[in-house]
Amino acid sequence: MGNTDYDYPSVINVEGVHRVAIPPPQPFFKSLKNSLKETFFPDDPLKKFKDQPASKRVVLGFQYFFPMLEWAPQYTLQFLKSDLIAGITIASLAIPQGISYAKLANLPPILGLYSSFIPPLIYAMMGSSRDLAVGTVAVGSLLMASMLGREVNPNQNPTLFLHLAFTATFFAGVLQASLGLFRLGFIVDFLSHAAIVGFMGGAATVVCLQQLKSILGLEHFTHEADLVSVMRSVFTQTHEWRWESAVLGCCFIFFLLITRYFSKRQPKFFWVSAMAPLTSVILGSLLVYLTHAEKHGVQVIGELKKGLNPPSVMDLVFVSPYMSTTIKTGLIIGIIALAEGIAVGRSFAMFKNYHIDGNKEMIAIGTMNIFGSFTSCYLTTGPFSRSAVNYNAGCKTAASNIVMSIAVMLTLLFLTPLFHYTPLVVLSAIIVSAMLGLLDYQAVIHLWKIDKFDFLVCISAYIGVVFGSVEIGLVIAVAISLLRVLLFVARPRTFLLGNIPNSVAYRNVEQYPNASHIPGILILEIDAPIYFANASYLRERITRWIDEEEDRIKTSGKTSLQYVIMDMTAVGNIDTSGISMLEEFKKTNDRRGLQLVLVNPGSEVMKKLNKSKFLDELGHKWIYLTVDEAVGACNFMLHTYKPNHVKDESGGCNSV
Repeated sequence: MGNTDYDYPSVINVEGVHRVAIPPPQPFFKSLKNSLKETFFPDDPLKKFKDQPASKRVVLGFQYFFPMLEWAPQYTLQFLKSDLIAGITIASLAIPQGISYAKLANLPPILGLYSSFIPPLIYAMMGSSRDLAVGTVAVGSLLMASMLGREVNPNQNPTLFLHLAFTATFFAGVLQASLGLFRLGFIVDFLSHAAIVGFMGGAATVVCLQQLKSILGLEHFTHEADLVSVMRSVFTQTHEWRWESAVLGCCFIFFLLITRYFSKRQPKFFWVSAMAPLTSVILGSLLVYLTHAEKHGVQVIGELKKGLNPPSVMDLVFVSPYMSTTIKTGLIIGIIALAEGIAVGRSFAMFKNYHIDGNKEMIAIGTMNIFGSFTSCYLTTGPFSRSAVNYNAGCKTAASNIVMSIAVMLTLLFLTPLFHYTPLVVLSAIIVSAMLGLLDYQAVIHLWKIDKFDFLVCISAYIGVVFGSVEIGLVIAVAISLLRVLLFVARPRTFLLGNIPNSVAYRNVEQYPNASHIPGILILEIDAPIYFANASYLRERITRWIDEEEDRIKTSGKTSLQYVIMDMTAVGNIDTSGISMLEEFKKTNDRRGLQLVLVNPGSEVMKKLNKSKFLDELGHKWIYLTVDEAVGACNFMLHTYKPNHVKDESGGCNSV
């Protein structure tokens, strides 16, 4: 069972062992500089500026903030053809979606078109994604309506509500651009994939429930977004349900879902699904116009103003008591918009095998929202549905956003009167069909199979949104995700290692049941940095490993435990609490007659152990580069020296 084939003398020979090196000391400011660089500049964005003349650096600087300057000089006629088709295709989706989402946000429908005109132009110049199609999103619209609606009733004071929406969009843009400029994008990473799946699914459910107002033709409806309030509002007004509106809504939802299903089964006919919303608007408008359905309970959009975006910079509200509400709303919708936009951009970049800079994306999205708030736009980002159409339509560059913007501009100038008879129920059908795509039940099943804790995060976020509010769901999702991070830090894994037969490899005995124990030696692996949050736990857990090993030895009657080897390969760092824990643990082992042996501490760990004098206290000879060398040395000592430890009454031991 022991490693009897080792050449023990050569193992403990100083010349024959590769000792763990102590890194040379570094000045504090140099070490701080390296830490900050790894935190904020992991992608080394300044690399291309090195060894470049001043004029070249200026050009590179402009290209960094305006990626359009990189691809525009190489733009070809073939690219134009592809982007033209893609831009016109996404415009056909953007126009009805924009109007629909503006209504969802309790804003004038024309704002949906305004928000699909200016922001895409800015993103085309500043965005690094070739596939992201910019526009309003349902979740952001719902969040804005919900949070601002608590402060101002959009029906009683629509002008103030509109101005607060512009202000919240401004603060969202400032947050997004600041995160990019100060390279704080890692904050968005605290929204885990599981949290986003649950949150988006819950938001999609709530959005669909809100559409019951238009589908059933109700004039009075709750402003609350939770399931109970919506169901109470629906079933207390059964006498006001309009069957004409309900039939029309169900027919259009069925039509939109059928076209989407067809496009998924036949990807080359992607345009069928993309054109379906605009087709629904046209058919619905014609039906209402010809049958005068607006006189029979079918609500219509009404008049839309012709003309381009009016300036709104003077409409921003920076006074109490609305300031705190707009800031809070801006922060939350800004984070959600960033998470969605960057996730969508990275997904399509992966498909086409190119890289997008997350910090550039934040600056671009933030800038377009800041300028959008000055030009009568509300929150925009890169929605998945629109970007998927852009990708499937064969876009080559961000110029497809420019084409879409021009198409929307022409609509604003000449075609807005055509939307007068568009029934609201068709807009609700467009929203419902889009939201059903966010109910990713397959992802939820996948989470259940792979990781039950991630599944819990997902379901908790979903329940929080559906039965509480969108904000509650978001807080729950973030809180549980952070709790998991804290649990990983505070309760790191420790493993018992054994020797793989006929090898020098030592692995987790749970993963490799055939790995054998080494008589007289306990080998443990710590799988995380040692900090104040986990130092006490690790001391108690390692002590329990030792107690369990001694109990196992007593029952088997084999060699008593003499050495505790700790593999610290995965311990990337240690703080003073961790060092104190090791010092206390060593003293405890000394009293029990056990020798502590360390294996492969990292450079930061070695540096701190050396400065704390722990290495001198432990003895440099008890630090090894590999578990194999440590076991060889301990085995040699076990076979060469056989001390007889007699425990005294106080639990200590004396060598006889």
